[in-house]
Amino acid sequence: MERNGHVALSVVIPAYNEEGAIRDTIDRVLALRAPLLRQGICDLQLIVVDDGSHDRTAAILAEMRGIEVIRHGRNRGYGAALKTGLDHATGDLVGFLDADGTYPPESFPELCAAALDGADIAIGSRMGAGNNGMPPTRRLGNRLFAGLVTVLGDRRVSDCASGMRVFHREILPRLSPLPDGLNFTPIMSLRAVHEGLRLVEVPIRYGARVGQSKLNVVRDGLRYAQSLVWVTLAYNPVRVLGALGLAGVGVSCSVAVGLAVMRVRGVTSLGPWGVAAIFVALVGGVTGVSLFSLGAMFNYLVGLFRKQPVRLGLFGKPIFDPPLEQHFGWLGATMAMCGLAIAGVALGMGISGWDIARLWLYLVGSALFILVGVQLLISWVVMKTLDELSLRDVGREAGSVRRVDGRRGG
Repeated sequence: MERNGHVALSVVIPAYNEEGAIRDTIDRVLALRAPLLRQGICDLQLIVVDDGSHDRTAAILAEMRGIEVIRHGRNRGYGAALKTGLDHATGDLVGFLDADGTYPPESFPELCAAALDGADIAIGSRMGAGNNGMPPTRRLGNRLFAGLVTVLGDRRVSDCASGMRVFHREILPRLSPLPDGLNFTPIMSLRAVHEGLRLVEVPIRYGARVGQSKLNVVRDGLRYAQSLVWVTLAYNPVRVLGALGLAGVGVSCSVAVGLAVMRVRGVTSLGPWGVAAIFVALVGGVTGVSLFSLGAMFNYLVGLFRKQPVRLGLFGKPIFDPPLEQHFGWLGATMAMCGLAIAGVALGMGISGWDIARLWLYLVGSALFILVGVQLLISWVVMKTLDELSLRDVGREAGSVRRVDGRRGG
């Protein structure tokens, strides 16, 4: 978007029982016309969504001019109020901020400048060293969730839950669906990261809240974490399931190394803790491989559904080339054959007179190898099939384009 073009900005303010700060917040936004004009913003639309307030918020809004007021008959949630306002926004750029006096409306021109300079979403970051208006528990929570978004999305974000941002209205369909609750902003940030949109964080001042906060640190924190994981599963499942799977495999390998060390030291019998460790290794190994392969298969399904290239690799840049999941075929066959070989030798020794009590550990190990090998082979077959379906789908689309171009050429 050209900086010297005729650009309009729509600002949405969700309000629920904000009688103490709503008037000042609106006045400060309306006073921005001249600073916005210097950034190339020729028109300002201000939409306030009263989300079922039962204090004097509605009465204050009725007295004010230069704004559009939309009222919910009942409280539907922070995200729902924002979505109502976004549905009525007509500007090329859309911004929003909270009505509680914590966010500085005077930062909108800077956020708009970042959006006009190429950012898909410009986020007002509250995590600067000089910001002391945020309570310590919320600051810690915001850092934790920003770290979670960074890990799940493989892109560094310092403030994923900021309630002040500006973005291009045309990107909204790519961010849907968005939740109705307070987790609206972190989900918006994570979807934007997964969609490959350009996020730019602009430092802003963050003040003390006017009135009582609606945020419950424990309840809303758990909701944040849960919804972030679910969104990642819809874009890059192996990011979550693969990490859990590798953890299970790591536990299993640790037990195997421990048993090997014990055997080298001459320990030939296991007590209750040793047997429990073997049980954990079996469950961890089979479950870990199952979760990792399930995540890899889901990535193929997501790619097929979204008609996009499959996201391969648990980490941001694949460690293996080709990625590990493409080795599942020969890995599974090798492990299954090794398991069968170990089982055959152990059973043969038992038949020839060896005490079966001395061979049970080898049989358990062979069972683990066989189960894991079969799981890898099944996953490899499923992923090859999904990859073939994806290639056929791409081929049909390319053929359709060629036919359309041929008709146009005639």
